[in-house]
Amino acid sequence: MTETFDFIIVGGGSAGCVLAARLSENPDVRVLLLEAGGRDQHPYYHVPAGFAKMTKGIGSWGWHTVPQKHMQGKVFRYTQAKVIGGGSAINAQIYTRGSRLDYDEWRQLGCEGWSYDDVLPYFKRAEDNDTFENDYHRKGGPLGVSQPVAPLPICEAYFEAAAALGIPRNQDMTGEKPDGVGYYQLTQRNARRSSAAMAYLAPNRGRKNLVVRTGVQVRRIAVENSQVSGVELVDGTRILAAKEVILSSGAIGSPRLLQLSGIGPANELDRIGIRPILDQPGVGSNLQDHLDLYTICEVSGPHTYDKYAKLHWSAVAGLQYLFTKTGPVASSLFETGGFWYADPEARSPDIQLHLGLGTGIESGVASMPNGGVTLNACYLRPRSRGTVRLKSADPADAPLIDPNYLEDPRDKELSIEGLKLAQRILAQEPLKPFIKAERLPGPNVKTDAEYFDFICEHSKTSHHAAGTCRMGSDPDAVVDVRLKFKGLTGLRVADASIMPTVNSSNTNAPAIMIGEKAADMIRADNGIS
Repeated sequence: MTETFDFIIVGGGSAGCVLAARLSENPDVRVLLLEAGGRDQHPYYHVPAGFAKMTKGIGSWGWHTVPQKHMQGKVFRYTQAKVIGGGSAINAQIYTRGSRLDYDEWRQLGCEGWSYDDVLPYFKRAEDNDTFENDYHRKGGPLGVSQPVAPLPICEAYFEAAAALGIPRNQDMTGEKPDGVGYYQLTQRNARRSSAAMAYLAPNRGRKNLVVRTGVQVRRIAVENSQVSGVELVDGTRILAAKEVILSSGAIGSPRLLQLSGIGPANELDRIGIRPILDQPGVGSNLQDHLDLYTICEVSGPHTYDKYAKLHWSAVAGLQYLFTKTGPVASSLFETGGFWYADPEARSPDIQLHLGLGTGIESGVASMPNGGVTLNACYLRPRSRGTVRLKSADPADAPLIDPNYLEDPRDKELSIEGLKLAQRILAQEPLKPFIKAERLPGPNVKTDAEYFDFICEHSKTSHHAAGTCRMGSDPDAVVDVRLKFKGLTGLRVADASIMPTVNSSNTNAPAIMIGEKAADMIRADNGIS
């Protein structure tokens, strides 16, 4: 028998978990959440330092980009979550929102109802903040948001080094403005990761009207005469949606599934033998991401957590965490950072910094045999735009992911300026007791041409993909401002893919906000209390 639910949510990531929890608050509404990945049973999904394993394969699809034509053909590992909780289950747990002006810009681009004042209540609705309760934060929401419990003395030296360059300390980078350096708040509760799955799904497992299925991949969205009727799984099973299908598979997964369903650029679909149902060139276009550049220094002693990569020290750290909930295992490893300027005339900070308490933490990043510290710098408002396309009609094939990094010369210029800023901070007097020498880029990299060669070898994604199902009121937008898919009835998209422009920070908190706001709109449009 074909099953029927009121709402089918495709993708159990940050926004999808929120939607499943919020829509199922009404016991008369039947909600199905489908996630291609598995359950979050492994301890790495729950201990903060588990992030060090995440970009190296756990809970990921294992995808890569196409060769980047503006970066000497570099291919990037492109970690996309494949586990319940999505990116919130594998990220570094950094809770940031970006600038107020990011969301006001969305409104200026035609997205009425998405200004900062419009979205702030949804950021706050999600939060259970262990420190702040004010105009920007609250306590009592589902999502744990906490101060880090395992910083090291080198973090305080980093703040002093930034101050030597005129960069102030900021106690709350998600408050009135992000400018400055400080400790990031983290999506943690009681020194454990607070993923969207743990925050929104785990407390509601007993709801009879909420069905969560993991390890289930959707083959296509079923469409009949411009009406979305449900979904078809890879095994041929069909499931019907009485009200709506909500696509929440992320900035790569959502346009991928739409194109597999015949919804996207007709010329691209014809190329791989998929019959177009709806020609929508915006699907899979407008891909934006933050390119991460990094400086790595060797430290003069055990000032970071590198030594805990060794088996016996790892065991010591595990026992410390087990009994005290402190130490290396309680660290997200990137809980220190800040926001500053590459362009002094920028309307808000255009560089984000992440201080890594070790080296080789992420896939493809060099490690120092004697221990070190990493300072990542990414340019936050890239002008370059990329695409997500299909390699073939086979849902088992990885998509063709092209962030098109550094297509715009200004992105290249300001990215390099951000890297130089990171170098200057690490070279300041307060950090000299901790740092032996800069190893990457190192003293031999001097000209911008040499910097460019360096970043073509040493750089990575910030994992902030966005924009591929752009929201807007213009004819070319993929979804309208209520996230309804244009040209089809019964389909919405709710995840980071709907962002017109990527926010100037990490994207997880905004994805959760999108889920909260989408839930209210869906309930209102369907007359659900």
